[in-house]
Amino acid sequence: MSTGSVTAGTGGTALGGRDPDRRRALLEAADAVIQREGPEASMAAIAAEAGVSKPILYRHFGAKSGLYRTLAERHSRVLIEAIRARMLSAEETPDRVRGGIDTYLAMISENLNFYRFLMHRARAEDSATHSVMSTVMQSLGREIAELMAGEGTPGDRIRAQVWGHAIVGMVQNAGDWWLDHPEVPRESVVDALTDLVLSGLPAAAFSP
Repeated sequence: MSTGSVTAGTGGTALGGRDPDRRRALLEAADAVIQREGPEASMAAIAAEAGVSKPILYRHFGAKSGLYRTLAERHSRVLIEAIRARMLSAEETPDRVRGGIDTYLAMISENLNFYRFLMHRARAEDSATHSVMSTVMQSLGREIAELMAGEGTPGDRIRAQVWGHAIVGMVQNAGDWWLDHPEVPRESVVDALTDLVLSGLPAAAFSP
């Protein structure tokens, strides 16, 4: 979920076979405006940043919905890959939990305007973008569930899936709260969430 990630590719074949370099430039312009203006970023401002008209912007993405969806897919992929890499780099469960939570909070805070644009504006305005962002969270839940199941933390795979998705929802909501309370150190939020996960899961695992 960083501006640099957008320059790494085109996010797929350009609509209608249009120039992928132009498409990439339009995405970079969208990134610049959204990082600067957040949820208030307009299609007119993005077009102006790119030096094109709004109809040309829409032509490359199939209307506003297509641009939203492309941005959501590209930046959410970066987020997932970063969290996955951090979690898999640790050998012990506490380090995996802490690393995954810290990476998520760090990335949404470092890309605050973009996060709010995707999660609060684009997700609300466009059902396809809402679906993309929901799929991202579900994917994270499944990956956490697979990690737990592989370690034998819960007694069965269904419980692992429930826990995995519950952890993602909990961290996401706590992260939203934290973004509105910047006076709270990130480390404090990471510590609190990590303690909750590490103390809650063992207790649940041994409950009748």
